[in-house]
Amino acid sequence: MAQPLPRTTLVFGLTPKAIRARLQQAFLYVLVIVVAVYALFPFYWAFATSFKTESEMFQSARYLPRNPTLQNYEYVFGDGSFLLSLRNSALVSSAASLFALVAGSFAAYALGRLRFRGRVALLYVVLSMTMFPAISILSGLYTIVRELGFFGTSLSLLVTYPVFTLPFTVWVLTSFFKGLPAEIEQAATVDGCTPFQTFRLILLPLTAPALVTTGLLAFVQSWNEYLFALNFTATNPSAQTVPVAIALFTGESDMQEPIAQIMAAAMVVTIPLVALVLIFQNRIVEGLTAGAVKG
Repeated sequence: MAQPLPRTTLVFGLTPKAIRARLQQAFLYVLVIVVAVYALFPFYWAFATSFKTESEMFQSARYLPRNPTLQNYEYVFGDGSFLLSLRNSALVSSAASLFALVAGSFAAYALGRLRFRGRVALLYVVLSMTMFPAISILSGLYTIVRELGFFGTSLSLLVTYPVFTLPFTVWVLTSFFKGLPAEIEQAATVDGCTPFQTFRLILLPLTAPALVTTGLLAFVQSWNEYLFALNFTATNPSAQTVPVAIALFTGESDMQEPIAQIMAAAMVVTIPLVALVLIFQNRIVEGLTAGAVKG
């Protein structure tokens, strides 16, 4: 006589396995929401603060401004020194990122595609350069900048920013060049391409997602850099970048703590970076995931 099949207990029309799957999914969503709130709340607080008046700043904390005002933004855009520092940051960050991409792509091609003695050791030397704290090399860079006569000018930043943007760019791009199939170079050689033509016309376009990703990250690093900019442009306010200009905000009157105005300036500085990420988000995702799957 056949035994009856065991009955599965249903809860709200779901099996225990389905319930566990739903609970895991719900826990994942809750975790994502908690992380998102934790990461975005400081940005929201700075955004809300930028619309508050000075008197409201020193009252009880409120998540929404009681009387929103654009006065802080008017002060920021009316400050000629801040607009000048904004232009300086744009020029210096763009130039530093472009130099890091050009020099870094050549170095990454050599480290990723060529075979020579000491290649692996050199690659780890490049990696070790990214681990030095900026303060440890500040005195040496200060001496170099003084000897070159660049102290107090934007050239001092162009000379020093590759110290942290170039090693990072070389390390990231090397893995992308290393992952390209060797048959591509062989086919280009058969077609009569020189090594430089193969690099410029074939390999470099294939690494476009990596170039966009590393270029944007190098730009963000240069845009937010504060220590070098503060020390090398201290004697020349016209060469200062936005992090230094924001740190030196004094307000409209003596003994004023311009918190709301600083938050407004921070929003003006942050929004272009957010816009760049949104514009190039597809390329960034391609660059971050390229090489993750082989075959």
